[in-house]
Formats: sequence, C-alpha cells, structure tokens
Amino acid sequence: MPLLIKNGRVITSTDDRAVDIYAEGETITRIEENIDPATLPEGTEVIDARNRYVFPGFIDPHVHIHLPFMGTNAIDDHASATKAALVGGTTSIIEMICPGPDDEPAAAYTEWKDLAEAGACCDWSFHLSVVRFDDLAEQQVRDLVANHGVRSFKIFLAYKGALDISDENLFQLMQLARELDIIITAHCENAEAIDAMQQKLIAEGKTGPEWHEPSRPRSVEVDGVNHLCTFAELTGARIYIVHTSCGAAVRRAMDARAAGVDVTVEAVIPHLVLDSSWPERPDFEGAKYVMSPPLRDPEEHDPLWEALAAGEMSTIGTDHAPFSFEGQKDMGREAFTKIPNGIPSIQERVDLVHTYGVCAGRIDLQTMVDVCSTQAARTFGMYPRKGEIAVGSDADLVVYDPAYESPFCEGDSLSQVDYCGYEGMERRGRPEVVTLRGQVVARDGKYVGPECGGRQVPRD
Repeated sequence: MPLLIKNGRVITSTDDRAVDIYAEGETITRIEENIDPATLPEGTEVIDARNRYVFPGFIDPHVHIHLPFMGTNAIDDHASATKAALVGGTTSIIEMICPGPDDEPAAAYTEWKDLAEAGACCDWSFHLSVVRFDDLAEQQVRDLVANHGVRSFKIFLAYKGALDISDENLFQLMQLARELDIIITAHCENAEAIDAMQQKLIAEGKTGPEWHEPSRPRSVEVDGVNHLCTFAELTGARIYIVHTSCGAAVRRAMDARAAGVDVTVEAVIPHLVLDSSWPERPDFEGAKYVMSPPLRDPEEHDPLWEALAAGEMSTIGTDHAPFSFEGQKDMGREAFTKIPNGIPSIQERVDLVHTYGVCAGRIDLQTMVDVCSTQAARTFGMYPRKGEIAVGSDADLVVYDPAYESPFCEGDSLSQVDYCGYEGMERRGRPEVVTLRGQVVARDGKYVGPECGGRQVPRD
C-alpha cells in the first residue's frame, strides 16, 4: 500500500525541514513541501504528522538475541526482540553471532541466520564473533565475506578461556581484515587481568554484584583500547570499539585516531543513563545491572555525552542482552562471576536518548539521528538504503511524538525478560507510528506488523 506522511518536521543527520514524504514499493519516491493526497493512487495510507518529528528508522548496531552465556541462553527470541525494537523505533539491527571456541564460524552463521529468517520482524544483519582462528576458520571467514555478505567480525579481549582470542590470532585476523577491507568490532578489556582480580575478590568473600565493577576497572578497559589500537596501527585494519564506558577509553581511541588509526567508537545506552550505584542495590537486585564493561560512576556520563556531541563517539547501541532476574541472573547469588551479563534496552534506547540527550540539552535532534541511525548505516555498509530519508532509501520511518510523557515500566515492554532496566525513570517522547519499508508495523506502543517480516540487509 502506498504511504504518505504529511505535515511532519522531517529530521535527518543533516537537515531539519517541513516536507511531505511519499513511499511506494517499499522505498521513498517523493519528498516535497506539499504532496496533495488527491493526486495519489487510491488506497494510499495518509499519516498526519503535525506537531511530530519524522526520523529515519533507527539502527541498533549492537544486539544480542540468540546468546549462549554463563551456561544459559538469553530469554528473547527473534520475534520478541525485534517486535520490541520496532515499537521503540528501531527498524534495523546488527546482531552479534557468538559461537563457542569449538564451533565453526560457518556453522554458527547458518544457525543464527536460520533463526533470524524464521522469526525476525525488523531488518537485520550480523557481526560474527571470531573465537578461534585456525586454518579452517580462516577459510570459512573468507567464504563468509565473499559469498554471504558478512562485512564485520567481533573479537573479545575479555572472558578468559571462553571467548578471548590470542594475540597471535588477533594479529592474523586483523591482517586478513585489512586484506578483505572488512571491519573488526572489539570488546576491549584485558582477559588475564580481569580473571586475576575476580579470583582475588571471590577468595576475599566479595561475591555480590557490587564487586563486578571493581573486578574490571576503567584502567582495564583503557588497556584493551590501547592494545587494539596498537594492532590496528600495525596492520592497517579498520576497528570499531563497542560499548565504551568511560572518558579515558574514548581519549585513548582519539589519540590513536590522531595518529592515523581508522577507529570508530560506540556508546551504549546503559552507560549513558545508569551508573555504578545500580549494581549496588540491596537484596541482589543489583544483579539486574551487571554488564561488561560495567556501569561506571555518574561522573562518566558527561564525558560520554560530550564525545557524542563532538563526533568522537559515532554511534549509540544497546548491547541488548536479555537475561531474566528469576532463573538466570540469580544463578550468580553465590558469586558475581556467574551472573549472566546484560541490561535489556532494545525497546527503550531511542526514548532514553531523546529524554536524557536531546531534552537535557546534551545533543540536538540531528545528532540524535546521526548517532542512532546514520553513522551505523555508514560504518557498516547500509547507507543510504538505511539511515537516511531520501528518494531511493527504504521507507523506514519513525513518526515521533515529543510531547508524550510516561515513565519506563516493564509492563510496556515486548521483550520476554522479566524486568525493565529503566523502571520508573522519566520518559519524554515516544514513537507514534513506525514503518518498515513503507508498511506500518507499530502504533502507539503496540506491534501491528506481520510475523517474520524482516529481511537481511545487503551490506557493501
């Protein structure tokens, strides 16, 4: 069905203007100051966006759905997670494929792709984690790039003995990335240092979730950023540092950028609005807020928002990793090292950025679009099909009501997790209508689209 959005304030990363948008055949075909509905084909759906913003569909570049971790699996499936994403204004996600050290990359890709094809309601792509790099893995990586469109790979400088990669293999992988012109995304910490500190704390009887942050302090993260940037400088590989939690890590990445390293830095929404007091909540409730890198002191919020406003940090993702409090997070009651990591955020991200970024005067609306959509599309080869409002772009659009006010609460969430990580926090603004390739899929906090309507996004 053709679609016309009239009377809205259309905001992209570069423009802010009053125009109408017409979409037909899944793409935007006209953008004009005034499009008369009477001139359009019969059956065209007309949405009045008066007093509303119209954004390009948002992109979450860091999502976990099918995630084995700490002996359990994330509670969402692709249907629940992507419906939550769409209701929150996110029309495309990039999911992390996370195989184990004995798994073959090709088999992991097939497993995750089959699940996405069977359940995803928004559009999707993948980063593939590399936790082994023998001859077979290298051969399969080459094939995934050449024949399956995989354009980004994830490495962990954390989780000793489970997901971490040796320096020898890291160097080889980054040489290959340079050869194939693909991007390496990286979790930057220090697996050996964290393991030693965790063992020491547990031996001292410091077992609660409040000890998670002291086991992996800022210095460990800065060390991981430095390590990755050194390897990037040596190999010429492009790198993307995920979920950067502190100003010192950003500054180290910017030093590397000034020295010629091609480095992009990601923030995730928990680090921008939550702080280290949340994992300290009594009665083990703090376990809900265990993630890695951990939540930092509230003094870290301003440096991160300032880095986003200055263009030093390019994207805001979620690191959505939904583990329920009952039956999953509580596996770590005897030791914080056994708490599954993650704070569910896929539905709340856009409203949190609007509330605590735009409404708080930390960033403007165009920066919001840039860091929540356009830069992810540019970095990962999806632009201008995604992340833009232009003739020829996919008609992924968000009609946003900035006047809406209601606190965040678990009852509004479409995720299957049993808590909201932002319960009771102020919310200003909400997606009123969300379209995916020209089809309305969400209205007023409800999913109204088809089952399994998502597609894999081709990436250059």
